[in-house]
Amino acid sequence: MTTKIGIINVTGYAGSEIARILHNHPDVEISSITGRSSAGKKIGEVYPHLSDINLNISDEISGDPDVIFSALPHAASAEKIQQLINDKVKIIDISADFRLKNIDVWESTYNIKHPCPENINKSIYGLPEIYKKEIKNTNLVANPGCFPTGAILANAPLIKEKIVEPTIINDSKTGISGAGRTSKLEFGYSEINENSTAYGLSGHRHQPEIEQELNNFSNKQKVKVTFVPHLIPMTRGILGTNYSMLIKNIHQKEIMDLYRDFYRESPFVKISEVPPTTKQTWGNNNCIIYPHVNQQNGIVVVITALDNLVKGAAGAAVQNMNIMLNIPEETGLEQLAIYP
Repeated sequence: MTTKIGIINVTGYAGSEIARILHNHPDVEISSITGRSSAGKKIGEVYPHLSDINLNISDEISGDPDVIFSALPHAASAEKIQQLINDKVKIIDISADFRLKNIDVWESTYNIKHPCPENINKSIYGLPEIYKKEIKNTNLVANPGCFPTGAILANAPLIKEKIVEPTIINDSKTGISGAGRTSKLEFGYSEINENSTAYGLSGHRHQPEIEQELNNFSNKQKVKVTFVPHLIPMTRGILGTNYSMLIKNIHQKEIMDLYRDFYRESPFVKISEVPPTTKQTWGNNNCIIYPHVNQQNGIVVVITALDNLVKGAAGAAVQNMNIMLNIPEETGLEQLAIYP
């Protein structure tokens, strides 16, 4: 029997990307879509490339879908999920509402009172490479942030094996689509083109998420992350560069073997022999990782590349859905990158 899908806020970048990926998924059918400012329109009127999805955008989810993706902003997503959650429906939240387990940290990070904290402990952090078994047995998944996906996958093997000091620097370059579909002046073409800037130095919202998850590998040794994102003039992609100090002597072959072994059952993590580029992941669900040991100064540098709208959002959500439905996690996500 075909699984019915509902997408809340299909008109955002993450929601529209979920629709694009699911359109050719062999085991599901999109049955209901919502969009706050576009209700009553066909999805093809908002996104012409999705015109083959012959659905009207509604105010509310209808038709009792089996799986619901919520792509609303934080707080609004939790409020809507609170109305829909039950034992029959599986929900994947693209927002940050259920990622952080410490409610005080969440409220100080997002500067708002959490609308339904009772659901936080019911949710599973949706990074399949780490929590596949837990995802399979839950009805509520908190999809990871785009920056944390790369940072956690880059550093988890090192922290777990106690190879590096628990002090990590993550420098991430991101494309403009990570800001969402916005008309803010600072994201206009004239501001972005031929320009680059660092932001979030006083505390980016994804930093607590990275630290929370890496601390789960650290065996009570507190992990501290310095996270500095940079906006660069491209549409999609995140290139992450992670730095940490060695506390064990390890050679390049050993660290490559460590990463390959750690991710041997993770079909979307690709361990590369050379530093990856963002275009190698454009439009697909891969995270490419290149770990490099600098023997001269005792530093490990780990480079990651992923598409912020696919592995960093919609693709990961579909991967989580596949696991929750007990179908092969690669289903519907086999597309190769678009290059050049």
